[in-house]
Amino acid sequence: MAKEILVQKASGITEPFSIEKLRYSLSKSQASQEEVNSIIDALLPRLYQGISTNKIYSEAFRLLRSRSKSHAARYYLKKGIMELGPSGYPFEKFIGEIFKHQGYTVEVGIILEGKCVSHEVDVVGKKENELILVECKYHNQAGISVDVKTPLYIHSRFEDILANGALKKKGAVFTGWIATNSKFTSDAIDYGNCKNLKLLSWNYPTHKSLRDIIDKLRLYPLTCLTSLTRQEKQWLLAKNYVLVKDVYNDKATLKSAGVSDARLKAVYEEGEKLCDGNGI
Repeated sequence: MAKEILVQKASGITEPFSIEKLRYSLSKSQASQEEVNSIIDALLPRLYQGISTNKIYSEAFRLLRSRSKSHAARYYLKKGIMELGPSGYPFEKFIGEIFKHQGYTVEVGIILEGKCVSHEVDVVGKKENELILVECKYHNQAGISVDVKTPLYIHSRFEDILANGALKKKGAVFTGWIATNSKFTSDAIDYGNCKNLKLLSWNYPTHKSLRDIIDKLRLYPLTCLTSLTRQEKQWLLAKNYVLVKDVYNDKATLKSAGVSDARLKAVYEEGEKLCDGNGI
């Protein structure tokens, strides 16, 4: 590219277009190097000054979907998680499923009594002698970060719950978590580390982020399926389904959601490729 192209991010910030970032995001979809190169070659002539990163993403997604729906679904993962709404409860249930598949007994949306007041906790998990409390911060728009006020507030809530003494057994190991589908500011990360809060976001911690865990466990949200319509996804969420693995081979449920017989095979093939492996 002879001339530097400036792109506008969802936050409103303008920065130079990076082929490396695009290549990395496409490779995370498990597309082959040949597919990635082909998509980049097709995209480059369509770039212009001030183009939004969302526009670039949409074009890349369209090109990827024409080659592989399962690769496109992985590429759509971040936006798919944003569709776990609008209430945010499906996101809480999704985070609960992630901990459940790591051996925890999980409850979602539980009222716990603190020493001073009662608190609704998004996810409560127990495993052997370990207790975790998880507060979820869901956003359905890009460009929003979780700042330091959130861990300040959540830490005080967890402290009040523990001060009650009824929840934590003697000798139990307690861990407080904040999980978000967006990002943490540097101050939020610093405060969380200082107070021994575990932080989980789309891109944090490095190599153990929300995206990394989803790919490792193959616990993809059903909202990333490209073979389902938005209406079908919302119907399934309303019935408390959140995972691809729980619906892609359930013909009766899919048909109740409105999926035609002609599309059942497409949903199955996409879901199987997403979930096949790691014992899931």
